Amino acid sequence: MRVEFLCKNYNASDKLKDIIRRKIDKLDKFFENETTVKVVLKETKDIETMEVTVNLTGCFIRGEVSGDNMYDNIDLVLPKLEKQIIKHHNKIKSKKGNVKDLDVYAVEEAKVIPKQKIVREKVFDLVPMTVDDAIEEIELLGHDFYVFLNKATGNVCVLYLRNDKDYGLIETRQ
Repeated sequence: MRVEFLCKNYNASDKLKDIIRRKIDKLDKFFENETTVKVVLKETKDIETMEVTVNLTGCFIRGEVSGDNMYDNIDLVLPKLEKQIIKHHNKIKSKKGNVKDLDVYAVEEAKVIPKQKIVREKVFDLVPMTVDDAIEEIELLGHDFYVFLNKATGNVCVLYLRNDKDYGLIETRQ
């Protein structure tokens, strides 16, 4: 397992990186191939945040934890990642109809997670507009996201409200 570190406004010691690397290596039992894990360590206003992203082929598994120190954060983020990895493995196995490994986890997860279904569909016309116009629309509607056609590029975009109350923009390519 390859672990990459990125520090933002945080100075991570070699000891901390070593501990994080050893604890993340325990997740290696879930993967057959070489897997890349990206660990982002950042500090804002005396709150230390750890983001761990596991890059699987075709999907990403991500966990984020904030707290007083990074040593506690690693112990909090690992169970989140494990749960998501098990859920992902079970989803793949249920699609293939092959249940060999993780049978213990499959029974446990089957009790907890109900099957999800689409309960509502919407169809709407994409209106060409600028990003500023889309920001006005999302604020007027009070939604968490807004889909629109970018007037400048002609691409479909998704404007979304982030946890830090700023906006994020996803733009598609054709």
